[in-house]
Amino acid sequence: MTTRSIQSLASGMGLYIHVPFCKTKCPYCDFNTYQGIESQMGSFLQAVTGELRLWGNFLDRPPVRTVFFGGGTPSYLPDGDIAAILDAATKAFAIDAGAEITIEANPGDLDADACRGLLRQGVNRLSIGVQSLDNGLLRLLGRRHTADGAIEAFQTARAAGFDNVNLDLMYGLPNQSLAQWEDTIERLVALSPEHISLYALTLEEGTPMRVWADQGKIPEPDPDVAADMYALARRALAESGYRHYEISNWAQPGRESQHNLIYWRNEPYLGVGPGAHSRLGEYRFWTVLSPRDYSSRASQWRQSPAARWPAFGEAQLREARTVEGWEYIDADTACAETMFLGLRLLGGLPLPQASATAGHDLAARYHAEIEELITLGLLRREGDTIRLDESAYLIANQVFTRFLD
Repeated sequence: MTTRSIQSLASGMGLYIHVPFCKTKCPYCDFNTYQGIESQMGSFLQAVTGELRLWGNFLDRPPVRTVFFGGGTPSYLPDGDIAAILDAATKAFAIDAGAEITIEANPGDLDADACRGLLRQGVNRLSIGVQSLDNGLLRLLGRRHTADGAIEAFQTARAAGFDNVNLDLMYGLPNQSLAQWEDTIERLVALSPEHISLYALTLEEGTPMRVWADQGKIPEPDPDVAADMYALARRALAESGYRHYEISNWAQPGRESQHNLIYWRNEPYLGVGPGAHSRLGEYRFWTVLSPRDYSSRASQWRQSPAARWPAFGEAQLREARTVEGWEYIDADTACAETMFLGLRLLGGLPLPQASATAGHDLAARYHAEIEELITLGLLRREGDTIRLDESAYLIANQVFTRFLD
């Protein structure tokens, strides 16, 4: 297969940095994260800074609009590591002066010194994994913080100078009542974070909580109760001035997650670190999962500092030692992904712009599917824009699958 141009990077891309370390791993988590491997933090730092340098050379130092440290628990890294990684990223890429730089953080890691340290190292947006403001549910979820501790962490971040904070919470938890959820939403709104993410619990295969449910130790998630919780949150957040801009995300005006918008608009992004995923040109690819193997492979990656690639394809991916595998994104896949990712944005999908991204006329390609979904009341059309009807928010996958058939 021939290589393809990556000129689309001229308008900028997102940069994701996966940090695989956790002090403890939560029983619902199926991410590529590990506890008890702190001894590998030093080799990880060396590997990820080296990988950033090499990708910068390969891609000819393209512009970067957003940087996102995910995990794992990036805030668990030793003080100074984030600065070292951002320094390597700044040398490897043309990071926009006003780039959104986000780090995921555990409430227990956010004392005053830590918050000031993150700001000093260049982070300007926090995403705090609160998950619940009920202590009993927090214990069930294996979280190390209490409800008051989560609130204190937010207030500490505010006092340190963070003015762009997201709070992550979960609903539809085992034995969680609507009254508990209503109390959590009230306390959440009182804090007035700039951004809120709410996710229904999914019991993923291989996680302890999935095993507990299979053994009858906890009940299966109740979709009807979860739907009631979602509706309650939508009403309360709308009344408090939050814009529901994506199925699971709310923001104060102008405070949408710029990094996640890159994903939903099907724009290019590079992921570094063990298990990170990327989408560049016509390829999706991912790095090796094991942190130890990742560090070893990164140390073996050799490249001339003068190397520059005008094109991007499988030959180049084979040279990238940290890459474990890849997938060629054909026209059908590119069009389908542009449709269902864009429809997650509740403001709607402008078909002319989306067609330019996909390289195909989406209105013509999916004319029958769009008309059927409008007839069923699941989509609405406003000029050249289509959007999910409110009745489809909780069953959006039924809409998305129409573009995959």
